[in-house]
Amino acid sequence: MIIRAVDSGPRTIAQLSALTGASPISIRRDLAELAEQGAIRRMRGGAAPMPSRGSEYPFALRQAASAPTKVALARAAADLIRAGDSVLIDNGTTALAVADRVAGRGITALALSLHAAAALARQPGNQVIVPGGVVDHDDLAFTGAGAADAVRAMRFDIAIIGACAADPDTGLTVAGWGDAQVKRAALDASRRVVLVATPDKFTRTAAHRFGGIADLDTIVTTSDAPPALIQDARAGGVALIFAEPGGAPA
Repeated sequence: MIIRAVDSGPRTIAQLSALTGASPISIRRDLAELAEQGAIRRMRGGAAPMPSRGSEYPFALRQAASAPTKVALARAAADLIRAGDSVLIDNGTTALAVADRVAGRGITALALSLHAAAALARQPGNQVIVPGGVVDHDDLAFTGAGAADAVRAMRFDIAIIGACAADPDTGLTVAGWGDAQVKRAALDASRRVVLVATPDKFTRTAAHRFGGIADLDTIVTTSDAPPALIQDARAGGVALIFAEPGGAPA
């Protein structure tokens, strides 16, 4: 709640306390932690957004956010993957949750982050490939030109894709230019593209566009996704799978 509030402009400790119901002492402690992680910028008496538009929050912070929902989404997405499939697993925390679910599944997988590669190789059974090249700090993602070339050199039965943002009007966007190039290559190299995303992603935009809703075959999200997204997906023939924590996918 603090991050979202500060994203739209500076907020005082008093304002954040009223918004969250937490004490000013708790707010100060949270602001110190968020500033250390690079999610907000501290200012006298409050906090302000980070100056660079479209920058990612730290990986650990993103991984902890909406964790039960990501587990439910990962379970539904993993059910689409069969033994013997050639699979691309994107970088990002939601794709990592899918990688955890398909460890030992008996697939050939290209992992676009070292986090995902480690999860996929945790149990015997999968052939795990990484594209090589420079590894990004914090999220350990491969987003360089070599990664895009490696993606283009393969053909995938299914690609598990994430996005920083997926506003229906703007399309699928991410914070980094290199990441957008790799994801665009993944769309071209995959027989079936599955976007796995929490519903808040469909109300955001980021700096670099790599595709649109119509470029997807399936979206795995929750039933409270924005109506505009549901309408556009159905109009474009994109399958929707709704997964809720503790429930069966629909």
